[in-house]
Amino acid sequence: MPTRSPDAPLTHAGGVVHRLRDGRREFLVVTASKRSDHWVLPKGHIEAGEAAEAAAVREVREEAGVDAELERALGDTALDIGSEQQRIRFYLMRAIGEVPRQERRTLAWLEAGAAMQRLSFPEARELLRAAAAFLDAGESA
Repeated sequence: MPTRSPDAPLTHAGGVVHRLRDGRREFLVVTASKRSDHWVLPKGHIEAGEAAEAAAVREVREEAGVDAELERALGDTALDIGSEQQRIRFYLMRAIGEVPRQERRTLAWLEAGAAMQRLSFPEARELLRAAAAFLDAGESA
């Protein structure tokens, strides 16, 4: 997938969502909307007048039924997907509850290594790796 200019306007937002379960950190991955055999991080279009932060929270709710709060920006990924050009801002997010899901996707909560193996795209694996490293550094501080 060729990348496009990092100066392009943001079109999408999403999250690397984590939670603690039985003392272990888990990360959320979901199946893609158009390809159920692809595993991705939840993300979607930023609506007109919507802030990227709000879009990320909304998309995680809609796609996974997870209510999450923003912790920090992780970075942007710029992609050309078919004829669509996307610039996606991802945030580190902490799960705080569950809400009704609006989309019928399969989801999984996995520890970092298993989540990286499940994710279908290298950009998503790199974002998850960065999020896990940041969280690990905070725990050891």
